[in-house]
Amino acid sequence: MNRIIPPFLLAAVLLCFPAPTQAQQYGNGLIDKVVAIVGNEVIQLSTIEGEVRDMMVQGVVSDRNIRCKVLENMLVQKLLLNQARLDSIPMRHDIVEQNLDERIQYMKSALGGEKGVENYYNKPLFRLRQDWRELLGEQVLTMGMRQKLQEAHPPLTPKEVEIFYNQVDKDSLPIIPIQYQIRQIVIYPPKEEAVLLVQERLLEFRERILNGSSFAALASAYSEDLGTVLRGGELGLTAKQFFHPPFADAAMALRPGQVSQIVETPDGFHLIQLIEKTEDEMFNARHILLRPKFSNEIRQKAFRTLDSLKSQILADSITFELAAVQYSMDPKSRNSRGLVADENTGSTFFEKDQLNPADYNALRNLQPGQISDTYEATDSGLTPGRPNDGKSGNTVYKVIKLERIIPAHPANIKEDYQVILDFATNQRLEKVVEDFIAQKQKTTYIRIDPLFWECPFQRPGWIK
Repeated sequence: MNRIIPPFLLAAVLLCFPAPTQAQQYGNGLIDKVVAIVGNEVIQLSTIEGEVRDMMVQGVVSDRNIRCKVLENMLVQKLLLNQARLDSIPMRHDIVEQNLDERIQYMKSALGGEKGVENYYNKPLFRLRQDWRELLGEQVLTMGMRQKLQEAHPPLTPKEVEIFYNQVDKDSLPIIPIQYQIRQIVIYPPKEEAVLLVQERLLEFRERILNGSSFAALASAYSEDLGTVLRGGELGLTAKQFFHPPFADAAMALRPGQVSQIVETPDGFHLIQLIEKTEDEMFNARHILLRPKFSNEIRQKAFRTLDSLKSQILADSITFELAAVQYSMDPKSRNSRGLVADENTGSTFFEKDQLNPADYNALRNLQPGQISDTYEATDSGLTPGRPNDGKSGNTVYKVIKLERIIPAHPANIKEDYQVILDFATNQRLEKVVEDFIAQKQKTTYIRIDPLFWECPFQRPGWIK
């Protein structure tokens, strides 16, 4: 089951919201104290310890200076926050509340609901809301201050980008991985018969379950969701917005133990059995996922059609581009003579990881200008530019032409202007922020506890 918002993003959440744990004990049994003041902002020792603990949970290797690095990052943020308050940067309460709701749902999904969150943090949820709302508000103001610093400088002109490129150390430029440009001819097999067979199969399962068969046993035996099949199709307690709306709506409409009618999502066709749901719109359910399968006759017909087109192209009876316009069933690439483009950026060049695995397997031994054999893929691979496991989506048949290969190389201004522009813009913003920090260190009241006087800070000027 492909959730709309992948749970692995929780790692970032945990880094942003450290769990309250008892701080490391320092000399004389010290557990907590204010260790830095920046203008009107304070930094507590317990905050540093909580951040360090969660960094280590996420795999960051602790060294003797890790607390110094964390403190310096916090000092920078407090300088920006202090200036944001002085400059009356507007607080976007709508963004704060939206982000707060998202964070709480992440935590509930990861920790087993509201009780799990409260037990993990040893705080009631209303207190956590207060703490997180304050932290998110600070983040919004800090980002607003960074944006204000950036907006004080107009966008770089092409001439400025060229000057930057000519002066920058070329070893510092980003490395552009190998990229591929492809054209394709796609045939969609008729779905009606295959969909009907899937629906009949799921109706059979539903009848068996209603007559006493185990939903979990059937899910383990037949479901095509490899992520849940070993758990009898169980998804785990999760917020409803992490699922496709038809799936979430169907699950939330059930009573515990009840089995849904057939539900269609972009992943395929489902039966759902609700295990439990909470008042805060979370649910745990089992599901059985089936996807339409096409007969060998349909497959062979598609292969014969594409093999015939390939033979005509190789015999110069028709060009690949014209064949794509006349015969391809994918409207996006057909309208561009078979050329595949990213639907978000418009780019026609893709790195290996941006391609459907079936597409990459078909092109990896080709030379520019050559055409692949006919192969089976999924239509989720028709929009490269986002990671794809090649295991979900509708079955399609296709041949591709490798148009061009760009070898891996350091970014250059001719072929990678946008990359150079972004790099130059980021470099300038970094310098603007660093200049701001250096200036504000001189004019802002900053006091750091002697515990941290020996820190090898990256920037001088913290200790006064």
